[in-house]
Amino acid sequence: MNEKEQVLQRSGGVCELCGTSSNLQLYEIKPRNDYILICDTCLDNINHPNSETPRHWRCLNESMWSEVPIVQALIYRILESISSEGWPQDLLDMMYIDDDTKILAEEMQLYTQVQTDPTLDSNGNVLNTGDSVIIIKDLEVKGAGFTAKRGTVVKNISLSENKDQIEGRVNGTRIVLLSKFLKKV
Repeated sequence: MNEKEQVLQRSGGVCELCGTSSNLQLYEIKPRNDYILICDTCLDNINHPNSETPRHWRCLNESMWSEVPIVQALIYRILESISSEGWPQDLLDMMYIDDDTKILAEEMQLYTQVQTDPTLDSNGNVLNTGDSVIIIKDLEVKGAGFTAKRGTVVKNISLSENKDQIEGRVNGTRIVLLSKFLKKV
């Protein structure tokens, strides 16, 4: 049985992301040259995101429990890319993936990873997803009712579509921070 036949058998003839059984195709996961079975709607939402894209990905609430590492990695990457919506971060917090699968997810390139200019900290150092930064100025967090104190370390940051902003956890809350108030550790 070749690799593509294995994917068809593994998936049970349904999209491995949303569970639909129509308009299916094999989707190559780079850089591993592995495949998953997805529908045209999921493929379109990966390749051409729009304002409705986060709503479509609510289907990942079920498929995130897949035991297939390549499927887990893609779901993790999709949820991470839309985590600013709020609810995807809750799913990420519940999701368990092993270290190898997380590394695979971080290697994947999705639409939110495309930036023309790099995100820079206050000293001009390039920030990347997964970096740790230090807050260099007390920052009032609007809507959260606390101040992010100077000297606070924010670990495992995520880049946003805006090159001047990053996302990270401070006091257990995921917030957006301006990169000009951060210093790479």
